[in-house]
Amino acid sequence: MLTADRPRSPPGPRGHWLLGNTREFVRDPLQALVKHWRCHGDVVRFRFAGGLSAHLLAHPDHVKHVLQDRHRDYPKAPRMNRKLRPLLGEGLFTSGGALWLRQRRLSQPAFHRQRLAVLATLTTDATAAMLDRWQEGARRQQPIRLMPEMSRLTLTVLGQALFGAHLDEEGAPIARAVQTAFEYTNRRLESYVDLPEWLPLPSTRRFLRARRTLDTRVHEIVRERLRSGSGGDDLLALLLAARDADSSGALSERQLRDELVTMLVSGHETTAAALTWILYLVATHADVARRLRAELDAVLGARAPTLEELPRLPYTAMVIQEALRLYPPLWGITRQPVTEDEIDGYRVPRRTMVILCPYITHRHPEFWDDPEAFDPERFTAERAAARPRYAYFPFGGGPRQCIGDTFALVQAQLVVATLLRQCRLDVVGGYPAAPHPTITLRPRGEILVAVTPS
Repeated sequence: MLTADRPRSPPGPRGHWLLGNTREFVRDPLQALVKHWRCHGDVVRFRFAGGLSAHLLAHPDHVKHVLQDRHRDYPKAPRMNRKLRPLLGEGLFTSGGALWLRQRRLSQPAFHRQRLAVLATLTTDATAAMLDRWQEGARRQQPIRLMPEMSRLTLTVLGQALFGAHLDEEGAPIARAVQTAFEYTNRRLESYVDLPEWLPLPSTRRFLRARRTLDTRVHEIVRERLRSGSGGDDLLALLLAARDADSSGALSERQLRDELVTMLVSGHETTAAALTWILYLVATHADVARRLRAELDAVLGARAPTLEELPRLPYTAMVIQEALRLYPPLWGITRQPVTEDEIDGYRVPRRTMVILCPYITHRHPEFWDDPEAFDPERFTAERAAARPRYAYFPFGGGPRQCIGDTFALVQAQLVVATLLRQCRLDVVGGYPAAPHPTITLRPRGEILVAVTPS
């Protein structure tokens, strides 16, 4: 029996007597989270098959508590990592403790600000090449499939910026391999039974082929770098130097593979999804598109954007921030407390699943007026300063905040400025895009756009 001063359990949906809320989460986990947050408030308890439970924490103060103030007590959820390891191994995204700290310190120099100049040149060049392809299709009145194009673009830039590898000609097969691997991994996340890889199921065979495609290309990149003997300060050079170091802590072949695949998969997928949503939102909001082009015309004229000119494009930056508010690629973050905790007067048991959802917190009516509207003006310096830090966290937060957040923002700003300085995008079909919550927040179905040169 609970005592008077014992924290109470949070409210939540009753669900099925045996399966709890399992079925609605399998159908659409994001829709289920949003529905019950609106019904029950900022702390919601869910039940699942097998006696599992989870707590949604939606208030910025809760997010700060988990990701920053008590981050050591809230490590990444083992169940999530177990589901991701067949694809990512023990890379930076799934590792923990001392291994994660070493990986983070080893990789961090590859994302320092001095590398942004390299990223900027690669991004504008790759975007200009993509525009050439688009304009050829525009002359034949062929619409563009936005998500695959953004995947190819981000693979091209990421491959050169982090690995010194040219992936532009093979971007489509690698992007397909990533998508196949993501779909399989997402089904694993939704399932309560992990089937072994040796079972000859069609989905498993497709995943194994996709993983071999990624592993083969990663090994080719490493062999090419070793054969050339070139150094450098990109991520691959840093990882190879660590592997070759004369110490017991040197990277193994497996660790090298896991780091490279993690960066290749997660880095390009999240940025591609973000760019797709950004361009879709601009294409469907004529007033934003006009103001954006006016800024680009005034600052750039007929020139391609440079890294040095980005501070002179504040509205472009606000458009990107607002798109990431509405459709954060990293839509859900899970943690599992190692000790019992209390949040907002509610008991959070040890080893329960804790869910943080940027998609929900970014719509919290206490901090966002008319939260479903696309309004870049929310991110003026004055309005942003008035909000709590964790009312907006598209890249996570605390010590495990995304290592490539600055890279992603700079790349997005350069892509948007390069594209929309030269062309107009119009969505073909006229239907609103809906979010599809896989590991990242992709659009459901295809977004087709018509390209009109400016």
